[in-house]
Amino acid sequence: MTGTGRETVRRLEETILKLLERRAPGASICPSDAARAAYQGDGDGWRALMEPARLAARHLVDKGEVEITQRGDPVAPGKTRGPIRIRRAG
Repeated sequence: MTGTGRETVRRLEETILKLLERRAPGASICPSDAARAAYQGDGDGWRALMEPARLAARHLVDKGEVEITQRGDPVAPGKTRGPIRIRRAG
């Protein structure tokens, strides 16, 4: 899976939610966790999925399913600069 199409983002949304289901409440994941889990190949091709993974996280924020955090604090998706984490909303 590569590219930034709608189907890619939807699959990354599903991947993010599945990864979070396996974590303790309040635990977070990195967008790279989702990119690696969704990538269907060898090598570092998952890196091309990093921006789509961040976009998928923003979509899930809009749906009220997750929060994007920096340094443990929720941040508005459009206001992030640098590394982010994703956790279940609540």
